[in-house]
Amino acid sequence: MNSARETFIDGALYVVATPIGNLADVTVRALAGFHAADIVLAEDTRVTGSLLSAYGIHKKLVSLREHNEREMAAKVVSWLGEGKIVLQVSDAGTPGISDPGARLADAVWAAGLRVVPIVGASAVIGALSAAGLETGHFHFHGFLPPKSGARCKTLQQWQQADYAVVCYEAPHRILECVEDIVATLGAERPLVLARELTKTFETFLRLPAGELAARIRADSNQQRGECVLIIDAAARVETADDDLPAPARQLLAELAAVLPTKQAAAIVAGHYDLNKKQLYDAALQLKAAE
Repeated sequence: MNSARETFIDGALYVVATPIGNLADVTVRALAGFHAADIVLAEDTRVTGSLLSAYGIHKKLVSLREHNEREMAAKVVSWLGEGKIVLQVSDAGTPGISDPGARLADAVWAAGLRVVPIVGASAVIGALSAAGLETGHFHFHGFLPPKSGARCKTLQQWQQADYAVVCYEAPHRILECVEDIVATLGAERPLVLARELTKTFETFLRLPAGELAARIRADSNQQRGECVLIIDAAARVETADDDLPAPARQLLAELAAVLPTKQAAAIVAGHYDLNKKQLYDAALQLKAAE
């Protein structure tokens, strides 16, 4: 712990990830930070107080929530200017990731001061790491809109996504959310519901959207606790370049010979109002045949 303490510098804001359920997931560096801190900024001082108490740590806790983040930023900058070590935590997980923290970090950077992350538990990465999806990349969206109309509009943009989408969802909305996915992305779209991560009743359900909706409907327990919902990439549709109009295929061949594949596909897609992904795949086939 002493060696970890030596890494902390005066006049810096430390953004600290805290456990999302299991208290044992707190890192040694986070604990060293709590010991070193002059001030700990907490989303809910009672929640953070319980975490610190579990490890025998007693510190001055100051509330920093979404509604007072801008106001508190000026005070934090002043404390840092005095050489104080300030730690910020949210109730669980990492500040600034669907939690307060981004505005504060921005203000501290703007003041020419240091912001240092202390990494740790993450519901996004935890869910993805155990989901077993082969998708090589993902988009983190955070919370979906609470109303169905806006939610469906958001979901529609991922109809042909070749990447996974990770969302947070409130337990009382998880069923209607999955039902909206069935309506917009289809009953066969693969989903992963990771619920109550690191807690006693942690559950992973990997099912097509229609089956997941039925499972949630039949089991009210799946409508409890914190939810991470992963929408897997759309099924890849193999399309031969013979399906392309001849003029588009010719232009694609000419451009792909002198431009990066992605750029060539984008130009042809815009010119002929065609699917960019289809053109990208066709350009790859052309280059492979060279």
